[in-house]
Amino acid sequence: MRGKPVIKGTRITVESILERLPSGETEAQILQENPTLPPEAVRAAIFYALQVLKNEDLLTMRLPEK
Repeated sequence: MRGKPVIKGTRITVESILERLPSGETEAQILQENPTLPPEAVRAAIFYALQVLKNEDLLTMRLPEK
């Protein structure tokens, strides 16, 4: 999976799960479409993303003035 984090025991990336949520897909729909995912997988993906963001040094950038 090119070094991307995956759900343990699957070849499903955290990214592929997170991409579905903004489009309105529910946890139940994601799990139904991916029967190999354990029930806690969607919440685990969200938790993983949160932990990554907590450990990032985010910079606020200003747009150049015209």
